[in-house]
Amino acid sequence: SQECITAFNDLKLAKKYKYVIFKLSDDNREIVVEDAAGGRRKDWDEGFAAKLMNAKTKTVRADGTEPADCRYAVYDLQYDLASGEGVRNKIAFITWSPDTASVRTKMTYSSSKTALERALTGIAENHHASDSSEIEFAYVVNKVSRNKGLVV
Repeated sequence: SQECITAFNDLKLAKKYKYVIFKLSDDNREIVVEDAAGGRRKDWDEGFAAKLMNAKTKTVRADGTEPADCRYAVYDLQYDLASGEGVRNKIAFITWSPDTASVRTKMTYSSSKTALERALTGIAENHHASDSSEIEFAYVVNKVSRNKGLVV
């Protein structure tokens, strides 16, 4: 939806947000903004990563549990270079596809990813995460910076 592009531009140009989380609409016909927020570094652990890891589908299984759901996200990463050459900012596109999500959900998100990536101009890096260790701040900074970043 157009709100995805607007929210991304607010992150990239206006620095209004630190991150934007996207999801498929309930009818799976479009990608919509689920959450946009930001500010300090601690927002990664306390807000951003937790929201990704706790994403659930609207459907309830026969046993009464809600299966995990996938998400897309963009995050304006800021990190110091380990070489001491200064601070860098990169916008990372993150695909959250937990191992516990259904195969159907993973395939739907996978097939829709390209459309969103094309609409969001200015993404520096792509990162795919499927478990909590791959969504830790230090891990993502190392991937995005190609092991040249220093987490502060």
